[in-house]
Amino acid sequence: MRKEVLHRFLQNTDSTGRFMVQSKVTGVTYFVEPIYNGKPDKLWEDVNPATKKLTGDYGNARKGAIKPTESLITEVNGFVNIDVFKGSPLAEIDRRDKIYENKQK
Repeated sequence: MRKEVLHRFLQNTDSTGRFMVQSKVTGVTYFVEPIYNGKPDKLWEDVNPATKKLTGDYGNARKGAIKPTESLITEVNGFVNIDVFKGSPLAEIDRRDKIYENKQK
């Protein structure tokens, strides 16, 4: 993986939710990006019909996650075994690490 990708991956982890886990058993490093497909940036209900301006202050609706289009985990960036799933990323890492460990025996 390119060094600049690793540097970008570790920036702004509080707002992107990206993190890495390195297995103490196999030494494999796992990269995680929480994905958020939620509401669009602007909803019809948020527009005041009289002023045509956006109303309400909802804060950062995506805090701790990214849009799928913002993902750095791509083959172009040097990642392999890419998967999208629902549930705990740590449970999935544990499952994958056990499979990797058994293949090494």
